[in-house]
Amino acid sequence: MNTVNHYDAIVIGAGPAGLTAGIYLSRARIRTLILNEGTVGGQMVLTHEIANYPGVESISGYQLSSIMKKQAKNFGCEIKTGISISGLGLNDTIKSVILSDGTEYTADAVILTPGGRSRTLGVKGEDEYKGRGISYCATCDGDFFTDKEIIVIGGGNSALEEAVSLTKYASKVTVVHQFDHFQAFEHAVEEARENPKISFLMESVLTGFLGNEKLESVDIKNLATGEIRNFKTDGAFIFIGYVPNTEFLKGKVNLNQWGEIIVDSNMTTNIEGVYAAGDSTVKKYRQVTTAVGDGTVAALAASTYINDLKTKKKQPAEI
Repeated sequence: MNTVNHYDAIVIGAGPAGLTAGIYLSRARIRTLILNEGTVGGQMVLTHEIANYPGVESISGYQLSSIMKKQAKNFGCEIKTGISISGLGLNDTIKSVILSDGTEYTADAVILTPGGRSRTLGVKGEDEYKGRGISYCATCDGDFFTDKEIIVIGGGNSALEEAVSLTKYASKVTVVHQFDHFQAFEHAVEEARENPKISFLMESVLTGFLGNEKLESVDIKNLATGEIRNFKTDGAFIFIGYVPNTEFLKGKVNLNQWGEIIVDSNMTTNIEGVYAAGDSTVKKYRQVTTAVGDGTVAALAASTYINDLKTKKKQPAEI
């Protein structure tokens, strides 16, 4: 084992859960490495403004990410970004993470915080207008569309529940759904249909986002007639599912049928010394605050595990 590449804990992922875990572990004088494939901050950096984070009146997701990263590094946490993981060894006492360049890191404990991503439509203009009229989070961004006319894409529980939620802000909400019926519970359907601010475009799909500096309209195709029309809107909320970034964990830890990591109340997986936190775990609500809470619990549980291991190593062998 290369002692230079051995850490007390390795955190995989640098979203709010991973950064929080790094802060707690490093402050507890636990030698910690965060490995991150993408941008530090994860999905949080896509949020133009966070106005419901306790103690902070208003901050951009990028700014909050930068502060968390600085805190972690100030406590001694190492952060390596732009990496790609090619192998994981989680079942032994000493865990290992192998990168695509052949570098191997080992640790006594691992915290998995790979996060997730909202399922996208994959149509023209979607990448261009993310954060500039397109949102995947009503709680995060609903307030920015006060007295505006918006659309919601989707037909499941999340889409209809969020459509109702958005009527607290928007003057009009149009739900666009590809089928002639919804895949939501009846009470969610009834609540949406009874709301005077909500209208529906059924058997319709969105084929493009258009605008200049921000989203101004969308192209919608009627699947029954084949007609495509341009629909003016101030914003679009997409709720067609959520995808955890756990493809690399299949066969490594227990996942549910949706690919979410199964954990207990201490964020412990089915493998001793391996924890998980944040949006990649089985949970109902996915917010920055819930990810931070998960990261805190995982870090405290991992700290206890690591300290117990160190205590055992110091104990004299029985004669």
